[in-house]
Amino acid sequence: MATLGAEGFLESEGWDQHELSEMKSLLQRAEQRMTELNPASKHMMKATNFCKLPKLNPEPIAQPYITSTDGIARADRTRLVDDKDRQITARRIENSVSMKEKINKEKSTAGPDWFDLPRIKLSSGLKSDLKILKLRNVLDPHRHYRSDYTRALAPKFSHIGQIIEGPTEYFSARLPNKDRKRTFVEEVLANERLTGRFKKKYNEIQVSKTSGKKAYCKFLKEKKSGGIRKS
Repeated sequence: MATLGAEGFLESEGWDQHELSEMKSLLQRAEQRMTELNPASKHMMKATNFCKLPKLNPEPIAQPYITSTDGIARADRTRLVDDKDRQITARRIENSVSMKEKINKEKSTAGPDWFDLPRIKLSSGLKSDLKILKLRNVLDPHRHYRSDYTRALAPKFSHIGQIIEGPTEYFSARLPNKDRKRTFVEEVLANERLTGRFKKKYNEIQVSKTSGKKAYCKFLKEKKSGGIRKS
């Protein structure tokens, strides 16, 4: 019996040397024919022996600009600007106290372009006058004013003054001193005492709101029976 050894040669166990030599020659011829028919297989076998992956040699990896500490993302400010740009830029050092004073001074007036109008301080009386000015279309139904949809009662920078009559204005066009009031609220209340328009309007609204209710039916019964007299 013949077996194939580790180096590819036949080892004999009771075989004749002549037979072994013939068998070896046949195997060599067969191998030679295979290489002649397919010569690329030999080069492929050599290529597979020398085909190896190159070793990776990465350069130092840049650290990220943003780091997370305790679940909070923080950016490294020193790395946000290049060192060359930081050297070119000129640094200007200012006192923080003077900067705050400058900001407060700038905010106290509207600036020279607006005649240095001061920042207005709204008092309770001034707020009432401004609210009446916004509702001036309700005071007189025969006058129509432009709609005002602004939420602010007054601009941030404004000034309140008094209009003085000119010498050419006729005396009958002026309001007598006894009818003049200090505020708009006092003028509206004085006018209401003469006309009673707001009271009348309030009663009309209340009648429409209580229509169909028990108090409204009671009011109609008393009015028919003469219990209520119209003032």
